[in-house]
Amino acid sequence: MHKLVLIAGVSLLAACNSGSKEEVSSMAPAKDTASTASADNVSYAYTAGYSSKFEIGNAKDAQLIMDLWKDWEDGDLTKSKDRFADTVSLYLADGNKIWGSRDSVIAMSQRFRSSVASVTNKVDAFMPLKSTDKNENWVAVWGKEIVTDKKGKIDSTNLHEVWRINKEGKADLMYQFSQKNPPPKK
Repeated sequence: MHKLVLIAGVSLLAACNSGSKEEVSSMAPAKDTASTASADNVSYAYTAGYSSKFEIGNAKDAQLIMDLWKDWEDGDLTKSKDRFADTVSLYLADGNKIWGSRDSVIAMSQRFRSSVASVTNKVDAFMPLKSTDKNENWVAVWGKEIVTDKKGKIDSTNLHEVWRINKEGKADLMYQFSQKNPPPKK
C-alpha cells in the first residue's frame, strides 16, 4: 500500500511539472502598469511641505533608535548619551516639547523614566529612511509601550515615532504620536 501511495505521489508531481515554461509564464497575473509607473509620473493631490522623495536608509540608523528604545525600557538613559547630538528636540505626543543640550534632555527624560516602575516596549516595525532631496536620514518606529507606575497600575500606548539622524550619526530630533489602548475588559 505504501508503494502505491509513493508511486501515485511521484506521478502527480511529474504531471504538475510537465508544462512548458511558456505555459507557466502565461498563467502569471498581468503586471499592473499603474503600480510600476515612475513616481515622477504621479500627480498628488497635495504637495509635501518637507519632502516626498524617500528611499530606504541606513540600517545602522535604525539600530541606533532601537538601542535608544532599549535604554528607555531598561531605565538607564546614561547609556544613550553618545547616541544623541549635542542639541536635541523631542516633540512628545502629549504636546510637550523637550529641547536643549543633550545632557539636559537626558536628565529630564531620566527623571520622568525614574518616576515609573517599569516600561516594556513591543516594536511592531521600524524603517530607516533617507530624504533624497533634503539629504537627511530618518527612522520611523511603530510599537507599543506598556508602563507600570509605582503603585502597580498598568497602562499601554501605541506609539509612532519619527527620529532624525544628523550627519554625525546622532539623533537630534524626534516627533512622537500616540494612541491610548483601552483597558482590558474584565
